[in-house]
Amino acid sequence: MDHRQASDTRERLSRLWLQAEPSVNAYVFAAVQRFQDAEDVVQQVALTAARRFEEYDDSRPFVAWALWLAKSKIIDHYRVQGRQKLVFSEALLDHAATRLVERQEANQAGAAALEKCIDKLPPKSRRLLDLRYVEDASMETIARTVQSTAGSVRVMLFRVRDLLADCVKAELAKEAT
Repeated sequence: MDHRQASDTRERLSRLWLQAEPSVNAYVFAAVQRFQDAEDVVQQVALTAARRFEEYDDSRPFVAWALWLAKSKIIDHYRVQGRQKLVFSEALLDHAATRLVERQEANQAGAAALEKCIDKLPPKSRRLLDLRYVEDASMETIARTVQSTAGSVRVMLFRVRDLLADCVKAELAKEAT
């Protein structure tokens, strides 16, 4: 593997891990009682994912693979601790992993739908959203920027958010069929 391919692989792994890490954290912290132990297990999962990344099958969700690695590390953790059995059964760990994968897929679908809907907004509405949520501007600052009142800005943002919510629901309903 040349330097460029190695760099691309590291970048891809980093991107996938950043998306999967919240689910891995939730899974591990639910299964491992002590905070420090849970942090150690998450680090072991990250290291294992990096070492074994060439084994990852692109046709499956990365989060499912990472959770499979996490399950193995959780079992190893309790085995090293000398405990006779897991605090949670393997069946429960499998169920939790499945639910986390489903939730991440739903979150990704929602984010994609939201992005589509934002793209459909008129420029003035997108500008209001950018000022409020990207630049974290106050209502008063936004009002000065768009030459309006803070009350009007609140009403406009309410309407834009309402429009986006309806649009996202419609987009998700289209994808579900």
